[in-house]
Amino acid sequence: MIDIKFLRQNPEIVKENIKKKFQNEKLPMVDEVIELDKQQRECQQRSDFLRSQRNSISKGIGALMAQGKKDEAEAEKKKVSDMAEEMAQLDAKMAQLTEEVRKRMMVIPNIIDDSVPIGKDDSENVEVERFGEPVVPEFEVPYHVDIMEARNGIDLDSARKTSGNGFYYLKGDIARLHSAILSYARDFMIDKGFTYCIPPFMIRGNVVTGVMSFAEMENMMYKIEGEDLYLIGTSEHSMIGRFIDSFLDEKELPQTLTSYSPCFRKEVGAHGIEERGVYRIHQFEKQEMVVICKPEESMDWFHKLYSYTVELFRSMDIPVRTLECCSGDLADLKVKSIDVEAWSPRQQKYFEVGSCSNLGDAQARRLGIRVKNKEKGNYFPHTLNNTVVAPPRMLIAFLENNLQADGSIRIPEPLRMYMGGKERI
Repeated sequence: MIDIKFLRQNPEIVKENIKKKFQNEKLPMVDEVIELDKQQRECQQRSDFLRSQRNSISKGIGALMAQGKKDEAEAEKKKVSDMAEEMAQLDAKMAQLTEEVRKRMMVIPNIIDDSVPIGKDDSENVEVERFGEPVVPEFEVPYHVDIMEARNGIDLDSARKTSGNGFYYLKGDIARLHSAILSYARDFMIDKGFTYCIPPFMIRGNVVTGVMSFAEMENMMYKIEGEDLYLIGTSEHSMIGRFIDSFLDEKELPQTLTSYSPCFRKEVGAHGIEERGVYRIHQFEKQEMVVICKPEESMDWFHKLYSYTVELFRSMDIPVRTLECCSGDLADLKVKSIDVEAWSPRQQKYFEVGSCSNLGDAQARRLGIRVKNKEKGNYFPHTLNNTVVAPPRMLIAFLENNLQADGSIRIPEPLRMYMGGKERI
């Protein structure tokens, strides 16, 4: 959510930003917000005037009664009563206007960074850089589920019986590898100076609407029936929500946090859930990184965060590339976003394994997270998030890139301590 003062003073900039995101249907909202905001401020001015007048008149009523001017006192009381009634009406109208403004402001997209490429959808995202040499082995690389099944490491049939499509049982060395990758990612981020957290896996509705757009919420979140609780789609949701309605001391910034959680997603609009694959699923686990920082530091942190993911994947001998999301592919709260994609030897192309996002002060503004500063005044910090690693999608990249000609799976050195010293599966 952008600053309404900014919108009020720069409506054309806001409209141009909407056009860059190819959301022209939202253009009328800018003028609607300006008009509704004007009415709301006029109501506030009238209410403040009436309150001042009422207080002044009320003070004189006692004096009139003491002077025996009962009729004049009653007339003044009538004025006070009328003012109170009008103020109540104004308060009701202001509440309605405030809500109408908020509804529109919640869907007007955040101002994207000038460096973001302009494009309609993900087909126009722009490759930034490649790391590692993508290799296509001389032998055939099987489908990732076939690799797992050959080691008795996955059971999709039983999961369909218990839970439906989009779920799985991992077993044996594959399950252990899954946990090893998460443990390695956790320690990797701790070594970068991040504080490790395990957050709540359910959050309230006001936190959900604070951290994401309504469209994302509808397509992603599972709601707990009869409760004001949602299963998280990523630990970023509860990690940022932790600071709702709070003041941070500027000395506490930056907050650098890495969190583990299971993640639950409806995957609406995902063109169906694969019968056999584990690329797009309803439940998975993830190690996330979250930063809350001063506005002037957020772009530096943005570049640091996705570089950590690149470094992690390269330490496991997986070639990756970074892909900048174009304007039309950015979620409404995001200022800038870069995906990290891993090389698939089987498909001979890259696929997404993580996403790094700078959300500016949008989440902080929605959630009421502020930073104390006596000299410059209190302000909203910037928030960023990035995927460290998200198995089992990461498992696909790992298995394909570490599969050997004899059918064994090589375990890179950093993972061996988490796999009981094993060098191969």
